[in-house]
Amino acid sequence: MDTDLKKTALRMIPYGLYVLTSEASDGTVAASTVNWVTQASFEPPLVAVGVKADSGAHAVIKESGSFALNVLGKTQQSLAFAFFKPAEREGNAIAGEAFSSGKSGAPILGSAAAFLDCRLTDTVERGDHSIFVGEVVDAGVNEDISGRPDDATLALRDLGEKTFYGG
Repeated sequence: MDTDLKKTALRMIPYGLYVLTSEASDGTVAASTVNWVTQASFEPPLVAVGVKADSGAHAVIKESGSFALNVLGKTQQSLAFAFFKPAEREGNAIAGEAFSSGKSGAPILGSAAAFLDCRLTDTVERGDHSIFVGEVVDAGVNEDISGRPDDATLALRDLGEKTFYGG
């Protein structure tokens, strides 16, 4: 297989951007920008997210059994960049962003355009990422949406032609 062609082909898959959050029983919070996300079922409502196996978020999600996907809106590029690096908890804020606890116990960012609060139901551990499947136990939208909801989501391509993940 030609490595460059494989990388290019995989990068042609469109991705939205989300801040994945989780909180361990000891109060440790994990938060990171992710983009390997998809809806996996209508009933029950399930989402799947790819999480790097050696990341702090991976360990916290496995321990807590829950996570939230905080959906970023088109104008939230700075929020995406803020969570590309490890984020610290400061009271009820992560990297300066206020949060509240969702029904699952996962942190919900107040500034996110929308959120999906999930209870972990399944984990597939293969390769350098694991797939976490979560049942959506709560959801919310914090911004008025006009037009198609998927057009309101910040996409990886919105961060510029040199920002890629995957391949």
